[in-house]
Amino acid sequence: MTDLTFNPQASTRAEFWPLIQLAVPLMVGLAAALLIGVVDTVMISPLGTVPLAAAGVTTAVLIILISALWGVITAISVQISQAEGAQDPARVALALRSGMLMCLLGGGGGAALMCVLFPLLGPLGQPQEVLDILLPYWMSMAIWIIPFTLFFGLKALFDAVGRPWTAVALSYLGVLINVPANYAFIHIFDLGILGAGLASILSQCVSLGAACLVLLYTPGLAAFRQRVAVTWTDVWAQTKDALPLCIGYAGEGGAYAVVGLMMGWLGAEALAAHQIVNALAGLAYMIPLGMAGAASIRVGLAVGGGSRSRLRPILKASFVMVTLWQVLAAALFIAAGRLMAETMSNDRAVIDLAATLFIVVALLQVADGVQGTALGALRGMSDMNLPTFITLTAYWPLALPASYGLGFVLGYGAVGVWIGYLLGLLVAAVALPVRFWMLTKEP
Repeated sequence: MTDLTFNPQASTRAEFWPLIQLAVPLMVGLAAALLIGVVDTVMISPLGTVPLAAAGVTTAVLIILISALWGVITAISVQISQAEGAQDPARVALALRSGMLMCLLGGGGGAALMCVLFPLLGPLGQPQEVLDILLPYWMSMAIWIIPFTLFFGLKALFDAVGRPWTAVALSYLGVLINVPANYAFIHIFDLGILGAGLASILSQCVSLGAACLVLLYTPGLAAFRQRVAVTWTDVWAQTKDALPLCIGYAGEGGAYAVVGLMMGWLGAEALAAHQIVNALAGLAYMIPLGMAGAASIRVGLAVGGGSRSRLRPILKASFVMVTLWQVLAAALFIAAGRLMAETMSNDRAVIDLAATLFIVVALLQVADGVQGTALGALRGMSDMNLPTFITLTAYWPLALPASYGLGFVLGYGAVGVWIGYLLGLLVAAVALPVRFWMLTKEP
């Protein structure tokens, strides 16, 4: 089709099915990672409000580190998808090998940083009764970061080269291990919240080992196993691409984590309610996150193949699908938030607060989906720096001061903290699509 006969509406419709084919396994696979967190929350909740709050503190800090490491994984995915779009398997192999080395270094660094951060939780105002039982779970989840990062580095390859359901199967292998392991370690061996951490390590290592076997022995992946010389120059080049992504994701995840820390200032009940909402809303967010990943890969393939005219249709189709899902998720949180909270806690104060927070979370669903999808599409174009600046500005100078002001200065508590965070999402949801539209204007 020439530019003179290009039909934007037809092209947008043509992008729905390829996006669905890629996004659905991405969503299902990402949901597996969140399901491990949900399983931890469900298994820990019978131990009481304080252990549940301990899991909430750990999750709040893990979000920052995983968000930063997600920048590494995204950089690998973009480079692999662009190389695959250019039909260059040697370049795919190089991106994978240098990327896995980055994952190893990044995961180890994240684990070390968790160790450094633990003594700071007290000065940051977290409840003492939570800190008294937290250390074993905290350290086990620090170790978990390493196999998690390596697994998702390999998953980026499977997703980008047309094997997303392989990645799904490997992800759910970990979930299948996690459920009985959690029950055994927590309740049979009576290890408490430490058991949840050990189960997470075991399940993630099983998934990682299986992914390595698939890469090494699947005939269709032979082209990506070829021996290519990886130098520190290659690693540094990939790191330079990943760094703004890491900063951007860490900025977004860090802002969300600060929201979790603010909940700790309000007490163990607020922190436990936040953990319930975070676990279930995070599971729902895997849909837009999967769509963002699909948009990133589809845009990367289009860029690698020189098909600039496909860029806007890809984002339009992505927006339609993610908006429909987020509206459904919002309706579910409003209608069934209290019921979901009751399944995860028997503390009436925690249930009442969680039910209210579910309503607030429902309000931010569409904005969250739009900004995440636009960000994924921009990263598929290797546009890293300005989107990072936009997200950092939206969350830190705007959202977090608003959260503190509404929650503590004006006295709206946990609800005010979440409403302040919504303001940052709205700014990003407007600015990021505008940036994409400016970059994709016809010359």
